Amino acid sequence: MPHPYIPNTDADRAAMLNAIGVQSADELFADISADVRDPKINLPRALSELELSREIARLTLQNANLVENACFLGAGAYNHFIPATVPHLIFRTEFYTAYTPYQPEISQGTLQTIFEYQSMICDLTGMELANASHYDGATAAAEGAILAINHTHRDKVIVCPTLHPEYRATLRTYLVGQDVEIVGDEDPSATFDQVLDKHLDDKTACVIVANPDFLGQVRDLKAAADRIHAQGALFIVSAYPISLGLYQPPAEYGADVVVGEGQSLGNPIAFGGPYLGIFATKMEFVRRTAGRLIGQTTDTKGRRGFVLTLTTREQHIRREKATSNICTNQALNALAACVYLSTLGKTGLRQVAELCYHKAHYAAKKINRLPGYRVDLKKEFFNEFVVECPHPVAEINATLREKKIIGGYDLAKEYPHLGNAMLIAVTEMNTKEQIDALVDALAQVKSKKGKRA
Repeated sequence: MPHPYIPNTDADRAAMLNAIGVQSADELFADISADVRDPKINLPRALSELELSREIARLTLQNANLVENACFLGAGAYNHFIPATVPHLIFRTEFYTAYTPYQPEISQGTLQTIFEYQSMICDLTGMELANASHYDGATAAAEGAILAINHTHRDKVIVCPTLHPEYRATLRTYLVGQDVEIVGDEDPSATFDQVLDKHLDDKTACVIVANPDFLGQVRDLKAAADRIHAQGALFIVSAYPISLGLYQPPAEYGADVVVGEGQSLGNPIAFGGPYLGIFATKMEFVRRTAGRLIGQTTDTKGRRGFVLTLTTREQHIRREKATSNICTNQALNALAACVYLSTLGKTGLRQVAELCYHKAHYAAKKINRLPGYRVDLKKEFFNEFVVECPHPVAEINATLREKKIIGGYDLAKEYPHLGNAMLIAVTEMNTKEQIDALVDALAQVKSKKGKRA
């Protein structure tokens, strides 16, 4: 097999090795065991384009089709209707890239769509500014924590146990190299008030909570926000954007930073990505905001124009001044959200939110009537709710799949104190017939021993 092209000359490589203080590349990588340094990869033979197309088509048949299968799986990614205007516009060649050019003389269309996206996110969240987006909701939450740490010069971050588990994991990955204490989620059964009682003090940089939370519950957080601010900490809210068509924006109950996953705004589920990280905050934090902001201005002839107003990334400014060194934006996904929100408008977004709310409550009430199943109907929830089940969720979901139903999320790993518990999500895409079929299927589930629920 021929060696790959290496642009460095022998003299270049010798100079680099000498600067490092080693004699050869083998010596440089000596700490890596030889048996794993250049492993033999057992790959099948190369395929022609025709053969590869057939293989991909075969593999896709293993997927659950959302047209044929009713989907009740959420947990951070939701099956919402995407108007035809969204793909029609975002697949235009001038937009069809995940990267964003910023030269105003050639990129006015792209800059304008980002400016409009930012404006809509501000309207949705009630905040004063929004950036051009982040990778996803998890990275947006981590960037919010970094903003709070830099602003307060404190080193403790409190996270609610019902913040999305992947957000909490990403937060720890982001902050692993910093001397920051992350607390609050060590006991998954603890309530938000209990977490504040235990951890909130004058060393706290921020408190991060989801509303609705990972378990679907919606809470009045005004009193908590006042309590957090009294300690000089920032209040970060992770919001589900569709829910904001029905509930008050986080700014109205005291949020300093609003983050969230924007996938539900015109972006398909797509096997987990690419997604869209929403990030919005107050104007006083603009210089500590990670990522890019697009602003509106006028040119020398007085015409409206758009420019890259602020960027605090290391490739644009001195590295030690950067607020983040790995943040960027998802321009194409943000454009999809912009087109989606423009297409629906305020009335349309509220209608979608109301459909999700009422269909979810219809499903919850029907499931709660089934023997062996229980839903806490006293808790306020939007479109997602916890179902206590008479059998392991994995068994129930296996039975549901046989009936072309994608069941809920198994909470056993993250929240073992709930026992056999399933997180059910309902959106406007679920018909009454699908919900009724889910309820009937749950009623017929039998345990491995054949005993009926």
